[in-house]
Amino acid sequence: MDFDEYIQQREPDKQERAYTWRTAIGLQAVDGLSTSDYLKETARRHIEGEITIDEARNLIQTYYQSKTNHEPDEEEKQEADKVSANIAKILSTRTLDFSTNGYLATHRRIFTGIFKHAGQIRKYDIVKKEWVLEGDTVSYLNWEDLRMAIDYDIEQERKFSYKGLSEDELITHIARFVSSLWQIHPFCEGNTRTTAVFLIQYLRSIGFQVNNDLFAKHSWYFRNALVRANYKNAQKGIDYSPIYLERFFRNLLLDDHWDLRNRYLYIHSTTEWKEQPNLTNRTSTGQVQDKYRTSTGQVERLTANSHVSRLITIVGDKQMSVKSIMERLQLKGRDNFLNLYLLPAIQTGFVTPLYPDKPRHPQQKYLLTDKGLALYAQIQKQDRF
Repeated sequence: MDFDEYIQQREPDKQERAYTWRTAIGLQAVDGLSTSDYLKETARRHIEGEITIDEARNLIQTYYQSKTNHEPDEEEKQEADKVSANIAKILSTRTLDFSTNGYLATHRRIFTGIFKHAGQIRKYDIVKKEWVLEGDTVSYLNWEDLRMAIDYDIEQERKFSYKGLSEDELITHIARFVSSLWQIHPFCEGNTRTTAVFLIQYLRSIGFQVNNDLFAKHSWYFRNALVRANYKNAQKGIDYSPIYLERFFRNLLLDDHWDLRNRYLYIHSTTEWKEQPNLTNRTSTGQVQDKYRTSTGQVERLTANSHVSRLITIVGDKQMSVKSIMERLQLKGRDNFLNLYLLPAIQTGFVTPLYPDKPRHPQQKYLLTDKGLALYAQIQKQDRF
C-alpha cells in the first residue's frame, strides 16, 4: 500500500490517518516484524473513512480468530498487525498520562492480546546481543529498581523548563531524557516501540510539531542510536555516543537531513561509513562545507556544524587539553562541551586525542587530524576575505 498517495492529496483527515498508520507499521521493524496485506487493506479503509479505528482493530482481531490456513510466519504477522492497529489507535488521540503509570499503560494498550505481561514490569535481569556492538550488550538496569528509576526520570522531566534553550541544548536534553528512559528497559519485550509511542505523545503534549513519519522510515536507526547512546566499553576505547540519537532528533524537530543509515552506528565501521554526513546544505546556520583531497587522491566533502567549526578554529595547529579549549570557548558546562563540541568533532574525523588508546591519560590533549587541518585552513581563508 502506498501511503504517499494519501499524504500528497493534502486532505487533512486522510493525511493524518496515513501518517499514523505508516508510523505504526514502520515501528514494527525494530523487532524485525512486517505486517500482512490484510492489515494494509484494513488501514486503507480506515484512511478512506470507510471504517473507524475501533472497527479496524476489531477486523484484525476477527481475521486472526477465524483464520484456518496458517503460514510459517503467522505468529510474527499477527503480532505486527495487532500492534500496528493498537499504535494507530493511540496515535490518533492527543491524550497522555505523563507518569510512570502512563508509561506502563502505553505498553499495556499496545500489547494487550499479544503479550501476557502487557503493562507489567519485568522481574528478571536482561541482556541483549546487539549487531552494532558486535554482539555485546548495553548494561540495562537491574529489575528490582525499575519502577523507582522510571519515577525519577519522569519527575525530573516534568520539572524541566525548556524556556530559553538554544536548538542545540533542546536536542541534547530530549535525547538524554529518552535515552535514559529507554535504558531502564522495564518491559520484557516491546520496550522500544513503547518508548517511541510515549515520546511522540509527550512531544506533542508540550507543543512540538512532530513529524512522526521519521519513526516509520528510520525506526531501526532510532533503536540502534539508543543502543549507542547507552554503550560504553573502556577496554575497547568506546564511550557513550549520544550524537547519533541527537541527529535523529535534529531531523525530527529541526528539519535537518542527517543520513540515518545504520552502518554509521556500527562500533567498528569501515572508513567509508565512519563519517555520517548531513545532506542539508545549510551554510546560513554556520555549517562549513568544502572539498578535501585525501592522501590517496580521493575527494571528500568537508562538513562541520557551527560548534565543531568553533572548536577547530580554537585548536588550530596546537595540542590542547579539555580545560584549555573550554576556557578559550568560554564554556563552563563540561557535559555540554563534550556532547556538542568535542565528541562530534572526534566522531566526524576532524579531531583526535593525543593518546587514543588511553582516553583518561593524565596528559591527554587534542589536536586536529589532516582532515581537520584542511577545514581549519579553509575557515582561515574564508575569514580573510
